[in-house]
Amino acid sequence: MRFISRAILFLLAGSAIAFADGITPAALAKDGAVTRDRHLSEISDIMRGGRGGFFDLGFYFLPSRAQTPLLSEYGEHKGFAFNHHFAGFGAGEVAKGKHMGALLWFDRSGWDGEDFLFFPNYGGFSIQHSVVTWGLTFTDVQKDLTVAAGMQHLNSEHVSRIYPHEEDSLAYTWAHLRWSKLSAQANFYRSDWRLFRFSLDLESRSIYGGRKSGPLTYLPNVSLAMYNADSENDVDSLRITWEQNLYGQQLYGEVAYDLPDGKFHSATLKFYPDPSRMIGFEATCLRRHPHSGSNDFLWGGAIDLLFARLAYNAAYDYDNFFGAKGTFLVEFKFNLATIDGMLFNRGASRSAPIETDVVKQFEKGSKPSEITPLNSKSGAPKTIEAKGIRYEKVGNSGSSEGGI
Repeated sequence: MRFISRAILFLLAGSAIAFADGITPAALAKDGAVTRDRHLSEISDIMRGGRGGFFDLGFYFLPSRAQTPLLSEYGEHKGFAFNHHFAGFGAGEVAKGKHMGALLWFDRSGWDGEDFLFFPNYGGFSIQHSVVTWGLTFTDVQKDLTVAAGMQHLNSEHVSRIYPHEEDSLAYTWAHLRWSKLSAQANFYRSDWRLFRFSLDLESRSIYGGRKSGPLTYLPNVSLAMYNADSENDVDSLRITWEQNLYGQQLYGEVAYDLPDGKFHSATLKFYPDPSRMIGFEATCLRRHPHSGSNDFLWGGAIDLLFARLAYNAAYDYDNFFGAKGTFLVEFKFNLATIDGMLFNRGASRSAPIETDVVKQFEKGSKPSEITPLNSKSGAPKTIEAKGIRYEKVGNSGSSEGGI
């Protein structure tokens, strides 16, 4: 059995090296814009509730220098693409039904000749930059209204001569507004807009006080994002994303369409064994952008666990990890959200199973004298809690008789 498991690992590693494509300097150079957009997209998901908290921490792990080579004008260079990320959000009640909070998103990403976690090598073809997004939030639960605003900073640590020149510490402003099912985001650099995103989250989710089942849970979630090109040589673009619950808020389909070229971008089929989204499985199809030199389709997938994500040609990783193709990616991570004392993962429709059981016990109004363990089956014996000891005097002898 040990020999078989080792053989499988060697085959996976060999296929990752044999079929892996290189990463281009252009993909690394535009990662700042990609990261800023991803930050705001994740913030939009968390701000659906606008209260509670969220924590995320993780990094990609690549065991071989041959998995993500850099393809520059000087040839192919072996090294490591990397991404280290952290996110945190917390809000507290400042008045009845009113919550104020703060958020911080941080990514450090790029390419280096050596793998590292804290201290990069800063080689001749390396690029390292970080993106920080911070802001303040306010939520009125009665009005179902959330307002958030802040800034984004792009900081370049090291940029070698093969990459286009980029100013350091670029400061962007952003704002987010959600009212009921409608939300809007905007991102600006000085007086130029960079992003407008409008979302209709119509799906009813019990985590936000909605339904657990029924027709309202099958309403779609639609997002329309408009991007302003950073360069005059590029064309402004627009992306429409449609997310649809297909079965029991466990099976979802997601389709993205790009304009103005009017072409399909990606499709994803997602399965979550539990609606809390602690564990997920993905099958994806992606149309590679013509600028990448190819217009073919990539088929892949991912297994998303609580502490790790394993992916191959997955659409999410291709879009957010420098267009990495043909290699197995492992991301060690942990993320968890909470609202009103319930735990779930970002984008979930219901809380984690153990939290659901606690809520059910509370709703039943179980008496203190009848406590049923959460993991007990129906018909299991109940634990009886003694209320106390009663003593009663008998006659005039002064003796007493005790009873329960």
